[in-house]
Amino acid sequence: MSSSPDKTNLLNCLHYWERYTPEAVYLTQPFPGGRVVDYSWREVADQARRMAAYLQGLDLPQGSSIALLGRNSAHWIMADLAIWMAGHVSVPLYPTLNAETARYILQHCQARLLFLGKMDGTTDGWHELRHALPEDLPTIALPMSPRKDLPQWDELIKHSQPLEQFVPRGAEVLATVVYTSGSTGQPKGVMHGFRSMTAGQSGVSALFDITQDDRMLSYLPLAHVAERAAVECGSLYFGFRVYFADKLDTFQQDLRRARPTIFFSVPRLWTKFYLGVNDKLSPAKQRLLFRLPLVSRLVKRKILREMGLDHVRFALTGAAPLPPEIIEWYRRLGLELLEVYGMTENFANSHISRPGLVRIGYVGSATVGTLCRIAENGEVEVKSPGQMLGYYKMPERTAEDLTADGYFRTGDRGEIDEKGRLRITGRVKELFKTSKGKYIAPVPIENKLNHPRIEVSCVTGPTQPQPFVLLMPSPDAQKQLRDGALSREALGREFASLLDQVNATLEDHEKLDYAVVVKEQWTMENGFLTPTMKIRRSVIEEHYLPQAEQWKQAGNTVVWE
Repeated sequence: MSSSPDKTNLLNCLHYWERYTPEAVYLTQPFPGGRVVDYSWREVADQARRMAAYLQGLDLPQGSSIALLGRNSAHWIMADLAIWMAGHVSVPLYPTLNAETARYILQHCQARLLFLGKMDGTTDGWHELRHALPEDLPTIALPMSPRKDLPQWDELIKHSQPLEQFVPRGAEVLATVVYTSGSTGQPKGVMHGFRSMTAGQSGVSALFDITQDDRMLSYLPLAHVAERAAVECGSLYFGFRVYFADKLDTFQQDLRRARPTIFFSVPRLWTKFYLGVNDKLSPAKQRLLFRLPLVSRLVKRKILREMGLDHVRFALTGAAPLPPEIIEWYRRLGLELLEVYGMTENFANSHISRPGLVRIGYVGSATVGTLCRIAENGEVEVKSPGQMLGYYKMPERTAEDLTADGYFRTGDRGEIDEKGRLRITGRVKELFKTSKGKYIAPVPIENKLNHPRIEVSCVTGPTQPQPFVLLMPSPDAQKQLRDGALSREALGREFASLLDQVNATLEDHEKLDYAVVVKEQWTMENGFLTPTMKIRRSVIEEHYLPQAEQWKQAGNTVVWE
């Protein structure tokens, strides 16, 4: 970047691209009905400046909290920029929140205004959330908002002159409050300044050759720091183009439109890609074709092209472990999946795997400027350039989660190898004790329960003599069961065989007593999964543990709920 701005401030980055590459396309947004709109850097900056001017005309106190609710869209990012330009603080809300949590966040952050974006109640919680929004909270509708009775973004900017000068924002000034999804209790508001939001980008630039010619597809929640860091902050910092996904049904079409060069996803989607290819081309046929030199290259290229990943230079995965065989499969295709590790409290800036130095099962080495150590109790402690300013209105909790010398207590247990690569072995507080007094670490056992017909698992069993596992069948398995293409007996035999294989690798006190096949889907909407699709262990255990004694008494290896 020539004449480079002070990159600790994302608004300076926007101003740079607006000035030096005004007509380059920045954001590409699909709309219902098949319409696709490209927004240049000049157009994005102009719309954000006009909305910022409107916000300033409201005479809100400087540094007011302005909430942002909706699925990913070009105007989500424009609204975020406008909030900062006007001198305020953005508070993103997950579109899958339940009404109680949304109400708590809006009240806790003292939101003065809400931007309501793209929602329709199909893959988000709009039908419940609409009743949680305070009637007296001023609200502005972004394009594709479900509310047409509110002041509309397009109309407001049409009648506003663009703000010429941004409100000066120092690197340490509060920019956003991100509420953790959390697996227990009420979410905490993590405060980040402009410096902590961009600190990871300078580290990335030292490791990867990212340019304005790169492309990303945005579909994971922008309310989560991982997507926000990779997509919003990354694009503003490096100047690359961002495409948005329309809806679940058009995801493959959106992905093929973007042909991303950088692709970040979570294990569940990497697994779905893998299973989808296996359905069309059996693993046996793949092994045969991959052994033929010329054919192998063509087939692998076609597979990547069909997935929309044939242009990917950097493929990133995070949030949970991926089974080793799936990682190896992608490697054979030519994609080296790079594990990343971070948390809300350091704006996802903690660890990343380096190309050529990947060790399967490890989340990589500390990012540039990050210090990492393992405490006496096995907990991973991290001091990152992206470290938070603290928890909003929770100074005691801030002090509790930071060590005396400034390291953040992650809550994860881990170990570091001789090359500085970190392996996460579980959660410090997830250890549970059986009635025999033996401690069980559930995550390592769950990582062994890899099966194409299992979507997600939860090992539990506090107060029971032996642990057991809850299994949620994959969508394909559930469909086959409904259609009669797969019987309960056959699937039960597969799961029983899996239990035998896993138990053979475990200590006696860890061996799984039985497996329960749950009938209810675990989703973000019903609270069983976090927005990054991790299991909420406490919610799951509260729901299922009351039946544990009855299941044990039944004496079956596989129990159908």
